Amino acid sequence: MKRLIEIRNQEFLCRERALLDSERKIFWLAKAEEWERCALDEIALHFRECNLDVTHSLPAAH
Repeated sequence: MKRLIEIRNQEFLCRERALLDSERKIFWLAKAEEWERCALDEIALHFRECNLDVTHSLPAAH
């Protein structure tokens, strides 16, 4: 989850930069969206890993 925090921080910085840099606002918003997609990928990976852990810890059905 530490990685997710770092990714969200980068997204926030890009969005903040977009507010301050009107000439390159679109660039910074596009970068923020890239970071947002990375965050969503990181969340999905976390849930896949959690589901694998749960699946492996369940007893086999007979």
